[in-house]
Amino acid sequence: MKEFEVYSSLRVPKNSKIIMRLDGRSFHSLARDLNLVKPYDENFYNVICEVCRDLFEEFSPIFVYTFSDEISLLFDKVPFDGRIEKLDSVIASFTASSFVMHYDTQFKKPPSFDSRIIPISDGDILSYFRWRQDECWRNCVNSHGISYLKSKYSNTEANDIIKGMNLSDINELLFENGINLNDVEIYKKRGIGIYRKNKKIVGFNKKENKNQTSYRSYIYKDWELPIFSEKFFKKLR
Repeated sequence: MKEFEVYSSLRVPKNSKIIMRLDGRSFHSLARDLNLVKPYDENFYNVICEVCRDLFEEFSPIFVYTFSDEISLLFDKVPFDGRIEKLDSVIASFTASSFVMHYDTQFKKPPSFDSRIIPISDGDILSYFRWRQDECWRNCVNSHGISYLKSKYSNTEANDIIKGMNLSDINELLFENGINLNDVEIYKKRGIGIYRKNKKIVGFNKKENKNQTSYRSYIYKDWELPIFSEKFFKKLR
């Protein structure tokens, strides 16, 4: 029966970098079930950040980026010898399991994530993450906008109003009503990143009778990401 496993040999292009993007499935319903605070639930973001750290430790990507219920992982050394079925199934299931493990609650339905694989060249990495960071900003503006409108109107009226507004309109509406998005936490506007940084360690070398400096890498959770640039991604390589 092995010959019926027609997709099991599919692999990503050899020696290529890939991005895996994971998205929470039906997380609008999940947000209602969990009674998440709008527009941003701090506990939810702490959980998602821990999930990203688990992914980083388990699968060793170069970089993990998240906002809302979306997670992107950048790989240069692709796990499972690039086997697409393995990548999609194991990493998505690991993500859901980590989410449940870190979330201290009873779920009405098991949460799940879908996943997709994006082969990518070095020259397109910045474009991809700028695209997702732009989406994070749109999500920030829209989330604050709909949250404000629902405090003044019914859900139906608020949804109808925001449909006819662009980002600058929503931003202006919020500003006129005392909400300046420049003042909100950076992670809400730019997302959260997980990557390795080096920590300076100064110790005493007894053999040479002098202080000695070394550097040890550690997993860093960056809640204050800059706007993505070539310089940022060069540091990761």
